[in-house]
Amino acid sequence: MSPGDAPPRADRNPADAPSRLDPSLRHPAAPTGTRRSRRAPVRQDGGVTLGFVRHGQTDWNLAGRLQGSSDIPLNDTGRQQARDAVEVLRDHGDRWSAVVSSPLSRARETAEIIADGLGLELGPSYHELIERDYGEAEGVVEAEVERSWPGKSAPFIERLESVVGRGLSGLERVAADYPDADVVVVCHGTIIRYTLAEIAGRELPPIRNGAVSTVEHDGAAWDVTTVNDLPL
Repeated sequence: MSPGDAPPRADRNPADAPSRLDPSLRHPAAPTGTRRSRRAPVRQDGGVTLGFVRHGQTDWNLAGRLQGSSDIPLNDTGRQQARDAVEVLRDHGDRWSAVVSSPLSRARETAEIIADGLGLELGPSYHELIERDYGEAEGVVEAEVERSWPGKSAPFIERLESVVGRGLSGLERVAADYPDADVVVVCHGTIIRYTLAEIAGRELPPIRNGAVSTVEHDGAAWDVTTVNDLPL
């Protein structure tokens, strides 16, 4: 290997890598979903609360690999984390009206488990809530990413500004689709962390698998109230 060559990618087996997100999901038609047995009453104060939940663990999470837009399913630990999130959401009271999610399977299955656990409507998926696309770094362990591309500067990686823009757009779209309601939004760690940091005007810690973070709108502005199950 010459000095200008990139280091070998021995940590990634291309044969094991799943397909990247179907391009049609990046700009889909109107969202689709199914309905469950119960829908909570609308709020009378005109406010909105969104409970963001990071999907449960996958095998790539366990191995420390960047997933991004790669469609990796939950593992058994991740399914239990989704069930645990149900209990955290119940601690917020009988307030939730629906569960929506990113279209990636790890988020969608987490949303299904939560909807079943709370007896809520399972709502649509939103392409704006897909995780950051890590470009050439997808599937690579994070330690190798830092050696190969310091600061996650891998080729074709999505800019954080774009991620935050999508996150804010998705947040507003969910709120518009569910006016005067409180909705569980299942998506991904990076998009939750940096979207909520933009709203809060401060840095936030990494979001744990299955953790609940909430934002509220009082009719004037959004406010981050909890991060990783704890008050901000």
